[in-house]
Amino acid sequence: MYSRVLSASLYGLSGEETWVEVDVESGLPVFNIVGLANQSIKEAKERIHAAVMNCGFDFESHRITVNLTPANKKKDGSHFDLPIAIALLMSTGQLEPHKGEKKGPVTAYLGELTLDGRLSSIEGALPMIIGMQKRGVNRVVIPAGNLPEAQLVKGMEIIAASTLTQVTEHISGMDIIDPLIADGKTSSAESTAADFSDIRGQELVKRAAQVAAAGMHGLLMIGPPGVGKSMIGKRIPGIMTPLSYEEQLDVTQIYSAAGALAEDKPMICERPFRSPHHSMSAASLIGGGSRPMPGEISLAHCGVLFLDELPEFDSHTLDMLRQPMEDGQVSIVRVNGKCVYPARFMLVAAMNPCRCGYFGDSKRRCTCSESDRKRYVGKVSGPLLDRFDIHVSMERIEFEDISSGEAGGRKSADIRQEVIRAAEVQRLRYEGRGISSNSQLTPDLMKEFCSLDDEGQQLLKDAFIKWKLSARSYHRILKVARTIADLDGSSNIQRVHLLEALSYRQPDAYFKG
Repeated sequence: MYSRVLSASLYGLSGEETWVEVDVESGLPVFNIVGLANQSIKEAKERIHAAVMNCGFDFESHRITVNLTPANKKKDGSHFDLPIAIALLMSTGQLEPHKGEKKGPVTAYLGELTLDGRLSSIEGALPMIIGMQKRGVNRVVIPAGNLPEAQLVKGMEIIAASTLTQVTEHISGMDIIDPLIADGKTSSAESTAADFSDIRGQELVKRAAQVAAAGMHGLLMIGPPGVGKSMIGKRIPGIMTPLSYEEQLDVTQIYSAAGALAEDKPMICERPFRSPHHSMSAASLIGGGSRPMPGEISLAHCGVLFLDELPEFDSHTLDMLRQPMEDGQVSIVRVNGKCVYPARFMLVAAMNPCRCGYFGDSKRRCTCSESDRKRYVGKVSGPLLDRFDIHVSMERIEFEDISSGEAGGRKSADIRQEVIRAAEVQRLRYEGRGISSNSQLTPDLMKEFCSLDDEGQQLLKDAFIKWKLSARSYHRILKVARTIADLDGSSNIQRVHLLEALSYRQPDAYFKG
């Protein structure tokens, strides 16, 4: 006897329809799963056998063939357990859908089975449910543990169950589970980042961090050890704008696909902050593996990727950041297909000026030779440096600033309000143009929104010639100036805005040949 039920496969963040077909015939007992299934799916045979038996159903000796279609695409994941079990019970005549279920909309099934028939939470539930909805499927059966993230998909009928028995009783009409209609509402979480007022001094760098947050610009901080580079980097998420509904959905999809959603935090409501160790591999940073998974740059989507001790990272690994920073996404290509993950993040990095850390320090003498210093800073390639919109040097903090009992300066909440106002100006300005921040401006849009008067043109020309800037640096100076003008409430880029932007791109002595 033949039956089939609908499920889904996950390719990157794209949920695709996958039909689970089961045919049961008389013959020698065998249980075959075909359709390019990976090892975790093939092991489902043992899980399903035990779950079906422990839920009170028979598992008679038959010739069982399971096909996952389309059969020309690789399938991965333990979420096929439930649809295979349901189709198997239908094929053996042990499960008969009630009339309402037969006439109702097509239902998709997702869930991993334990040996006693319980439904375990699965990875990637959110992107698969979104993919189903895009293809006209508006009802899905999922494990109860995935309900919080599934509620993000507005308009979807969600049937959450804890056991295989509950699902079969719902299908047969014995005990129908009322579907929950997802409203798509998300939480608005307060930022958990530490406050900028904790930092004494460094007002110039705090201002640079505000400009970077307002326009989603890359920020590079250079200075001796202990001046507060890491403290500032960790506090930047606290001054960024709150995540919109669409951004929360995008970020939560990535964490769902990576299996990184915590049980007590099923939705990502604040901007991510990722700070990987410099010993990480290229695959961990960019994404990949035999089963392609999102890397740190995708987990930092819509948030901050903070690289502390930048020159300590592998040079080849760092240079792999260049294309994702330009494209806002990363493509992981394998023989059997391509996975695309979003990766539009704010890159913040910190580094010492040399190996010992005290080159240019007014208080301590540098012990590095000139060749050692050049070798150290040379680990960061020029093309990658060009992709930091803002370069800022940090000086040693004086004793009076540290020992003062006065507050360290403006609070993150006050800085954030100014950032939100500037971000709203950008959102309205670029509405319908496919971008949302100044850092995403294309050369064509810059002609429209970053025009300069004659005085500004001459100022920028002089800097371009004197500092031997690249075309990319020229464009990034204009983008930063546009953000400074937005923070100032100005519709035009004025000389003072351009001067501040240029101060963030001065050819630092640390990188001179």
